[in-house]
Amino acid sequence: MKKTLATMMAAAAIVLLTATFSFAEYTAAGVTNFPFFQLGCLIIGGLIMVSLKRKYDKMYVSEVVGIFALYMLLMTLFTSPVIETVKTFVS
Repeated sequence: MKKTLATMMAAAAIVLLTATFSFAEYTAAGVTNFPFFQLGCLIIGGLIMVSLKRKYDKMYVSEVVGIFALYMLLMTLFTSPVIETVKTFVS
């Protein structure tokens, strides 16, 4: 029961982080420039994290959420709105 609850908590956090990414990118880029590839990579990465949490009992929920948050940050850095903002700051 404890293993299932921890996996469900990790999955809920990953879904919330993915929804936050989707909302932020939608408001920043709009429908025409929405980064579907990055969203797909984020979903696949979330599924991998949840399956690893399910398989290994020694992983804490906070570790899984932290790793996924860093992965989400990395995915966010390579989207079009962020790259355009960096170009604007550098110029």
